[in-house]
Amino acid sequence: MVAEANQQNTTEDWNRRTFWLETARSLPAGVIETVGTTFAVFLAVSVFQASQLEKAILVASASTGLLLSLFVVQFVRRIGCSINNAIAAISVLSATGFLVAAANPNSLSLYLVGLSLAQLGLTLSLPLYSQIYRRHYPDLNRGRLFAINSIVRKIAAVVAALAFGFWLKERPADFPQLLGVYALCCLLMAFCVRAMKSIKLRKTAGVKLFDAFGHVQRDRSFRRLLIAWMVLGFGNLICFGIFVEFVANPRYGFGLDPAQVSLITTTTPEVLFLLTVFLWGIIFDRMNFFIVRIVINTFFIAAVLVFFLGGQVWTLYLGLALHGIGKAGGNVAWSLWVTKFARAEHVAEYMSVHTFLTGCRGTAAPFLAFTLAAALSPQVVGILGAVLMTVATLMIVPQLKESLLIPKQND
Repeated sequence: MVAEANQQNTTEDWNRRTFWLETARSLPAGVIETVGTTFAVFLAVSVFQASQLEKAILVASASTGLLLSLFVVQFVRRIGCSINNAIAAISVLSATGFLVAAANPNSLSLYLVGLSLAQLGLTLSLPLYSQIYRRHYPDLNRGRLFAINSIVRKIAAVVAALAFGFWLKERPADFPQLLGVYALCCLLMAFCVRAMKSIKLRKTAGVKLFDAFGHVQRDRSFRRLLIAWMVLGFGNLICFGIFVEFVANPRYGFGLDPAQVSLITTTTPEVLFLLTVFLWGIIFDRMNFFIVRIVINTFFIAAVLVFFLGGQVWTLYLGLALHGIGKAGGNVAWSLWVTKFARAEHVAEYMSVHTFLTGCRGTAAPFLAFTLAAALSPQVVGILGAVLMTVATLMIVPQLKESLLIPKQND
């Protein structure tokens, strides 16, 4: 009894330590979020006058990291290193990418290579984080604890977006210093993860790169959700990829300055994210997952229609405010949903399949989005995205009905 009590106390101590370290990690992680939401594409447009293809490459690089994340989990299993060390090494890779991009402020090629490498690394380790949440965040309040981390991350993102936006407005030539800040943030994240209790996956004798897809064949609910999520994600991503382009490019009727672009595309959705994410965490812990997913989808559909079809500056703010609310719920659901479907040992593998498919659609979506926006209009992209998200929502209604009749047990 004494030994069991001591073991329980030790586990709780490590859980608390992990939570506080993850909260600390959320600060630099929030700063880095502004790369993908605003500044990677904005610098490409305003400093380098990048082509449509070059901007699409930037947007797609993060999704390429998701695509390759399937193999990271299997590689970590094969070499037997801890999840913590793997994440730290990938964070150092991202830091290196930011430094490469900052090395020559006149070289678009270095900027593209460095930013693509950095963004690839930032998403490469996402399935590994899910294993940390499964191991150290209790089932009863996992969503709420993750939401608190998200609040800290979004506060950092909002402050950073405002500061960097005004900084670049006054001193646009100093953008390499901004990239140096991003590199430092990557190193701080690596330090926080290394300080957490080491987690190791079961070591395998060989590497089977697509072995995780066996869960898709065996788990019917998982398979059906992945299909619906593919349709939903593609619709959302083709819209998300041109948010900055739509408000920054004079061709589409706005051509706003850096501070206003940052305020609309980063600060507004992040503030709404911040205000609603804890509520979403509670909802995730207490409500049927399929109901939560349908409500989140509704916010995304309304957001893109208002943003692209409103035609006024205030509708840009309203559209991305709605998107921020949906993104808050989507962030909780996207990051934690596999913990409701997978056994503890297989959470990272389930998540790696999910991130791989996210990477597939995320890699293709920007190229289609920029092409359609240039050939037709951003409004067409918005309508197409809304239609796809509506179809995806209808696809999970049968699963909702089944879940209400026979609730799926959490292993």
